[in-house]
Amino acid sequence: MKKQYIEAGKIVGTHGLKGEVRIDPWCDSAAFLCRFKRLFDASGSEMKIIGAKVHKNIAIIHFAGVDAVEQADMLRGRIVYIDRNDVRLPKGTHFIQDLMGLSVVDADTGALYGKITDVIKTGANDVYQVTNEGRDYLVPVIPDIVVEKDVDGGVIRIRPIKGIFDDED
Repeated sequence: MKKQYIEAGKIVGTHGLKGEVRIDPWCDSAAFLCRFKRLFDASGSEMKIIGAKVHKNIAIIHFAGVDAVEQADMLRGRIVYIDRNDVRLPKGTHFIQDLMGLSVVDADTGALYGKITDVIKTGANDVYQVTNEGRDYLVPVIPDIVVEKDVDGGVIRIRPIKGIFDDED
């Protein structure tokens, strides 16, 4: 089941004296995080954003009601969330959180290779870390290998190349 709120970053400190906080983004980028008008805390309470900017890959956010550095400092260490309804993803893209734990199976035989335990951003393409019986495998997310992503069905179908799951001599 997909969670309504998705982890988006962590408040790592304050910025200035007027209540702004620095957020280390766990999403696509600090710029992506700065496009929101609201974030949420772990309890689901809305945190209205009245100002946002990017500074050195960090989001500088000013929340309504936080007007002093002392108030901002009390937020340090908190995880912030976005509401999935506030985001419109391009077709074929998914939240990493939704991919975690999906079964990875052979597109032709149905053989289970394992479950996705991490998604690694390499720049050129993502790489799925697939874990099976304590062993990790790396699967490049490219059209030649990843045939189908059925997130709602809980499965990723692949056609692996030689060497991903078997030991080459």
